[in-house]
Amino acid sequence: MTLPFTPPLLGRILGTEDAMPTTYWFLVESGASVQLDDLVVARTTRPGGQVVSFYGLIDNVRKRHEGVTFESDVVDVASGVLPAVVSYAARVLVTRVDPEQFVPPQPGDSVYHARGEDLKMALSADKMEDAAFPGGLLSDGQVLPINYNFVNGKSGGHINISGISGVATKTSYALFLLHSIFRSGVMGLDGADTRGVIFNVKGEDLLFLNRPNNRVQQKEQDAQGAKGYRQGRYALLGLPQEPFQDVQFLTPPRPGVGAVMPDVERATGTTPYLFTLRDFCAGRMLPFAFSDRNASLNLGFVIGSIEDKLERLAREGAEPSLSVNDWKLEADGLLEHDLQFSEMGSVRIDSFAKLVSYLEYKLLDENDGNGDAKWVAKQSAATLQAFIRRLRGVQKHLGPLIRGDVTAEQARRYRPNLTDPAYRLSVVDIHKLSGPAQMFVVGVLLRDLFEYRERTAGKGVIFVVLDELNKYAPREGDSPIKDVLLDIAERGRSLGIILIGAQQTASEVERRIVSNAAIRVVGRLDMAEAERPEYRFLPQSFRARAGILQPGTMLVSQPDVPNPVLVNYPFPAWATRFEEVLEEVTPQSLQSLLGL
Repeated sequence: MTLPFTPPLLGRILGTEDAMPTTYWFLVESGASVQLDDLVVARTTRPGGQVVSFYGLIDNVRKRHEGVTFESDVVDVASGVLPAVVSYAARVLVTRVDPEQFVPPQPGDSVYHARGEDLKMALSADKMEDAAFPGGLLSDGQVLPINYNFVNGKSGGHINISGISGVATKTSYALFLLHSIFRSGVMGLDGADTRGVIFNVKGEDLLFLNRPNNRVQQKEQDAQGAKGYRQGRYALLGLPQEPFQDVQFLTPPRPGVGAVMPDVERATGTTPYLFTLRDFCAGRMLPFAFSDRNASLNLGFVIGSIEDKLERLAREGAEPSLSVNDWKLEADGLLEHDLQFSEMGSVRIDSFAKLVSYLEYKLLDENDGNGDAKWVAKQSAATLQAFIRRLRGVQKHLGPLIRGDVTAEQARRYRPNLTDPAYRLSVVDIHKLSGPAQMFVVGVLLRDLFEYRERTAGKGVIFVVLDELNKYAPREGDSPIKDVLLDIAERGRSLGIILIGAQQTASEVERRIVSNAAIRVVGRLDMAEAERPEYRFLPQSFRARAGILQPGTMLVSQPDVPNPVLVNYPFPAWATRFEEVLEEVTPQSLQSLLGL
């Protein structure tokens, strides 16, 4: 067997501690230095002459005096009165044994830093072949490869990120992974058909992803000096230091105005999105207006029945509004609560408020307060009143998003299209929407994506980045959006839909969504949360460290490596707020700057 290049000796396996196939301690050689998360290799020779290599990472380091008895002896040792030797030792968690003969290493066996081919073996990069993309940098500046086959659905799928809001930098790392996948070349021929969808839930931070960051150069120079890297982090990772390209920004319309306008500060370069009343009915969007669909079994039956009737109502015609021929609307000052109905003539329903009033009439007011028998379907008055009450409750939230007063051309232009081939990345802004409106938009768009891939079964992958999973898929209760997320988690990878989900507390997210993620990532955690069963994939020493992780560092766990690995990743090359936008110097801007 030809051994790889042997680096300088790092230490020798201790004989005073148990050496096992899965863990061992070694004494650090005089003049050498190790730290947590360093990757090392030890080799032992079996009686038959076969060499077995133990690859692993350091999860504990300690120093103590040898040759002393009492704790107070440290004073005499420090003053030179009492002789003692400092024992410098490290514990290794084994990540791979090659060949797979799980014998213990021998005390006295040599330990080395994993470099070159040893590093590939320690991180199982040799199994990834050409399906690896950079997941960040190790403490010594080497690249952590992530197996793309466990991301794109071939061998596994989905990424889940946990951590405290504002400190764990979950969204920043999700965007870095997306940038790495898009620009590393790992997608091959499927790259042209791969898309990304990001739901922006916090401010306007993600509405500048296509603009260079004016702080990245200085931040990366500082990081290179502080960490002692030979190059900048983007260069070490083999990634361009550039913002995202081919991005569309979809924003909700401004409420209270007749014209369709973006409801964000950055209006330039953004497109408002909305759904027509016909979309709402024909697309069976009614269930997504109810976050508590299963508050009662009977209410679920009513929602399903009304959904069917609205779908049939929308079959005739093509305009964004609806025309109903079995009743006539007489509005008193067009106040939605004063609408009066009769059964003569027809009326054009051009607002969500009018649609709700029509449903109230059909279910409660028609036939002297008994409702239309075809619509009521033998449900009790209390259940029907609960349905209308909940619909009225979300009316003000969904009204600006569901409209019938737009032209057919506006309806086509403003209907969100997340699979437009002209764009690699779609950012859907929902940060100004209320809770019910956010649930509606996310649920409808994810359902549409899922059904699109069921119909087309196209090549490439659609990556969906969604933060606050504990809000959209809580462990308790049921809702339409939770059903969609479960479908994506359990069947999405076979259709090419990959969820990059994030949350503060994985213990409050539906178990099947978290457990279906092949790649698990952890940033700074609350210490009580770190002890939850959802984090048992972290060894105890890593769970303790998760409470002190700094922004920009993450623990990454993947199927090829049995223990998590600590990585850091570069500062965003794309602007994350308006103040970070790097203005491009054009002849016009230069003349303006010089006052010419």
